Amino acid sequence: MSEREPAAGRVVLPEAGEEDVAFDVALRPRRLEEFVGQDRIKEQLGLLLEGARRRGDPMEHVLLSGPPGLGKTTLAAIVANEFGVGFQPTSGPALERAGDLAAILTNLQEGDVLFVDEIHRVPRAVEEVLYPALEDFKLDVVIGKGPSARTIRLELPRFSLIAATTRPGLITLPLRERFGFSPRLDYYSQEDLARIVTRSAGILGVTVEPPGAVEVARRSRGTPRVANRLLRRVRDYAEVRHDGTVSREVAALALALFEVDERGLDKVDLAILDAVVTKFGGGPVGLSTLAVSVGEEADTVEDVYEPYLMQLGFLKRTPRGRVATEAAFAHLGLAPRPPRPGDGPGLF
Repeated sequence: MSEREPAAGRVVLPEAGEEDVAFDVALRPRRLEEFVGQDRIKEQLGLLLEGARRRGDPMEHVLLSGPPGLGKTTLAAIVANEFGVGFQPTSGPALERAGDLAAILTNLQEGDVLFVDEIHRVPRAVEEVLYPALEDFKLDVVIGKGPSARTIRLELPRFSLIAATTRPGLITLPLRERFGFSPRLDYYSQEDLARIVTRSAGILGVTVEPPGAVEVARRSRGTPRVANRLLRRVRDYAEVRHDGTVSREVAALALALFEVDERGLDKVDLAILDAVVTKFGGGPVGLSTLAVSVGEEADTVEDVYEPYLMQLGFLKRTPRGRVATEAAFAHLGLAPRPPRPGDGPGLF
């Protein structure tokens, strides 16, 4: 597919280096070869891209899942850039009515990429409109009301839906089966995050020594979005209180100032661990009770904070609630509590 000018209301992502690129968007890679990490998914996606390009077809519908900040939106935008087509982003909560989705679908052009973030939050009535659009590229529209109502079917251009979700278990089976490729993104290694920090520093014009990049990566929770955010804070510290170079010592001092510890835990993470360990004696404690004790929404605790704490082995979900592991006690500098009847294997 060839490059073409975007129609009104559509977005074609700009090439890297343009002066008007927004600050956060500027750090995102534009091509698949620039994307760091997720090597197996990159290889699979590259194969699908090349196959579709040779056939002159749009990309297959893709469902990307995984924790926030791992690059789902970036990969969707890369697909649009690789094909030189329009990129239309939206989100599940924004599609309140079937008419909202219909308005977007009818404005797409041939081969465009429609990106729906948090697709598990799309209402059921809107989801049902998607089924014929994804399978047959047709849109059923109801005209009129009551006994005189009738349905007409509109032809849609062939497009690619790339959806993202942090909670794939909430997606209905009929919708899930309409995606041809459904990879799950995993947390990044420290080495990949250090490469991302180095790349972002080059875009921002920041001098980062390799040990400084490793220090930022070590505290980035396995997440590129967090790594880029921490890099900006470290840059500010280096420019204001030092000579502007991010060394390992400067990075450590900066992140200590912003209350990010050696494992990447922030105030809320530590508050969750402290609540389970000290307020509830190591657990078990229910999710809603834990959320109230730290002043956060239960969904936020479950979706944003728990995955990383569980990855570190600090927290474990059990049928009776959340339980702190021996590693959590050690991280807080406390002696672990004695094992209790009913503790799961590997807790103490």
